[in-house]
Amino acid sequence: MTPPFACVAIACRGEIALRIIRACRELGSQSLALVADDERGGIAEREADAALEVESYLDAATLAVTAAAGGAQALHPGYGFLSESPELAEACRAAGLVFVGPPPQALATLGRKDAARELAQRAGVPVVPGGADPAEIGYPLLVKARAGGGGRGMRVVREAAQLAEAMEAAAREAGAAFGDRGLVYERYIEGARHVEVQILRDAHGSGLHLGERDCSVQRRHQKVIEEAPAPGVGRELRGELGTAALRLADEVGYVGAGTAEFLLAPDGSWYFLEMNARIQVEHPVTELVTSIDLVRRQLEIAAGLPLELAQGDVLLRGHAIEARIYAEDADNGFLPTAGDVLAVRWPRGPGVRIDAGVDGGDVVGTRYDGLLAKLCVHGETRARALARLNAALDDVVVLGLTTNLPLLRSVASNPEFERGGVDTGWLERTWQPQPEGAAPAEALAAAEAYAAGEQGESPWQGRWRAGAPVSPAATPVVRAEDGSLHVWLNGRDVRVERIALREPEQHAGRGPGAAAGSAARIAAPMPGAVLRLEVAEGDEVEERAVLLVLEAMKMEHPVWAPFAGRVIRLACREGQQVAAGEVLVELAAEPAA
Repeated sequence: MTPPFACVAIACRGEIALRIIRACRELGSQSLALVADDERGGIAEREADAALEVESYLDAATLAVTAAAGGAQALHPGYGFLSESPELAEACRAAGLVFVGPPPQALATLGRKDAARELAQRAGVPVVPGGADPAEIGYPLLVKARAGGGGRGMRVVREAAQLAEAMEAAAREAGAAFGDRGLVYERYIEGARHVEVQILRDAHGSGLHLGERDCSVQRRHQKVIEEAPAPGVGRELRGELGTAALRLADEVGYVGAGTAEFLLAPDGSWYFLEMNARIQVEHPVTELVTSIDLVRRQLEIAAGLPLELAQGDVLLRGHAIEARIYAEDADNGFLPTAGDVLAVRWPRGPGVRIDAGVDGGDVVGTRYDGLLAKLCVHGETRARALARLNAALDDVVVLGLTTNLPLLRSVASNPEFERGGVDTGWLERTWQPQPEGAAPAEALAAAEAYAAGEQGESPWQGRWRAGAPVSPAATPVVRAEDGSLHVWLNGRDVRVERIALREPEQHAGRGPGAAAGSAARIAAPMPGAVLRLEVAEGDEVEERAVLLVLEAMKMEHPVWAPFAGRVIRLACREGQQVAAGEVLVELAAEPAA
């Protein structure tokens, strides 16, 4: 079989870079990883046939020129970064490369939500009621960044008094993330579900849809769990959504793999949201139910090959669910986390797929998106897939940093999620954070037992990396370079300080409540900039009151008071750059009245 390209450059990182590398390998194409300077030695460089360093994933001209100099014939942008950038598509064309994605004009149209709305209206596809004047739309209202995606630059406004602040915050976040402060305004539809349709369209005008995915389990407008097919979506509605998606693709001259996103309202009506002109994070669930390799198809379409598939060839078999494993603290406002990945264990077994972007020994920072891996399962029925998901989540171990696994385990076993059809606001209504306090007795016991018999490297640390089977019954423990012990307990990484094995340390700023007269130093959970101070020295605050707002990873992250008390010292100022762990506020618990 002749490969579509002799060499493909990959302008992304993490698990999607590895996914593209594997597709190239199967097709017989060489892979060239374009690696940022702070990603050297990462999984993309380790797995690719060759690698070249670039300063940034956001410099279109440099990416294209470097790829061409490295001998590539095509460039795959993955998702994120410049994956939907018409400038990158044009830069590839100028460098003599094929851009694996739609033409620049299609990217330009679909990259702006206002232009995409106009496209949908021309194609006769319903759109969410909206306009340029928020006052004419009514409340509740959704303020959205005109450019970009990923939940950045979005705010729900429920009354007029909230509008000005929401507009400024959304514009500020959008400007930082996408370089465009422009906003669009839509009516916020309560109780709606997020359902999207995967399409493929070749350069010869042939297109088809591959069914839908339900992506309604979201936090901060960002997807957490996705599944295919969508619960409750029958053949008729699937056909309507698929036809609408293909009409949009025809209207804009789309080529490649794309995803049309829709809202399903509680009354049965549906509306177009936007079209993502790239491979989606959640594409594996569609691959599992259709047995169609979407990344391979992207490369073949980019090479000018016809689809050679008809709509009738697309059959949905069984049910698939994906859970996104993030480096973030779901118990602390979904703040990004960072650290050394001391050891990992990814699950295996029939119907289980793991697309991982990290391995034991890697370092996770906060400069990039915190997606560590995607855990995907497939079963003959949704119930069977859910059972596999729960079992697989129980088998995951990531030692060294805090992840969202407790949240994923909670969602997967929730009876409402098991029934299917939850809406986009369901997770934030139902998730009950459980802030970390003292290390549990079980973790201390495991740490003490490990320390008492410690000899060299932990067997968990070494054998997992090598892929050797390890009994899930034993408690995983590893030692970090700073001497602390990390214990895996109920889906959580529990850090136990060496000197505190018998008297556990209470992590300042994390435990609910505090004894009267005690104080806590509230530290920065990540590196970033102090965007806004919400308190002054001497202020009295309630538990969970916002003390300040950090800007990191081009998003705003509130820092809350862990208990009611009085601000005795502000150790930072607005605009200041702070490091992870740097003290921001000192808070004293007030005596009970």
